[in-house]
Amino acid sequence: MKHGKKYNEAAKLIDRGTQYEAAEAISLVKKSATAKFDETIEVHIRTGCDGRHAEQQIRGAVVLPNGTGKTVKVLVFAKGDKINEAEAAGADFVGGDELIPKIQNDGWLDFDVVVATPDMMGVVGRLGKVLGPKGLMPNPKAGTVTMDVTKAVNDIKAGKIEYRLDKSNIIHVPVGKASFSEEQLQQNFDALMEAIGKAKPSALKGQYLKSITLTSTMGPGVKVSTAKY
Repeated sequence: MKHGKKYNEAAKLIDRGTQYEAAEAISLVKKSATAKFDETIEVHIRTGCDGRHAEQQIRGAVVLPNGTGKTVKVLVFAKGDKINEAEAAGADFVGGDELIPKIQNDGWLDFDVVVATPDMMGVVGRLGKVLGPKGLMPNPKAGTVTMDVTKAVNDIKAGKIEYRLDKSNIIHVPVGKASFSEEQLQQNFDALMEAIGKAKPSALKGQYLKSITLTSTMGPGVKVSTAKY
């Protein structure tokens, strides 16, 4: 893969063979984020889990202390009083059955997170084939199936992110923007790693965290030492 001049310049700052302490890795990632837009800083965690086994699945959510730097659009499936509650909490879209054809037939997906009250999961279930592959299906473990709509919307707007294993048993999550200070990124990274540490499946034998890589949208990856975690 051919990289541009900026990428190659940034790559010179980083020793591919070194596993850096988190603070140094964050500093390097910030320095190597040279695009004209505010790049997203992401963490990629390769685990020793085998997600094909239910007891080794990892899925949860964590509120990043400094948010993600992204404005998140929230869709809430609710009825009755919960509609007003969702609107009051600042949900971008609220509805029920009437949203099914809009999403299924018109391909409307102008939202980032879906929250549903438990009594609406029958309705939301009909959208499984659309929302599932996009990782948008509400889930109790992620706190997106709940009667406490206010807390769910507030947490998401405050910077709550969901983490889960992909098919290669890697977790990919954003921890902020290149414009964040190193301290803000460090706090977000620490909050994420604490949550991932607690999510370790008890059934797992062997090494849990195989590698941690920090990267910006357009920049090279920086390896973080797993020793501390």
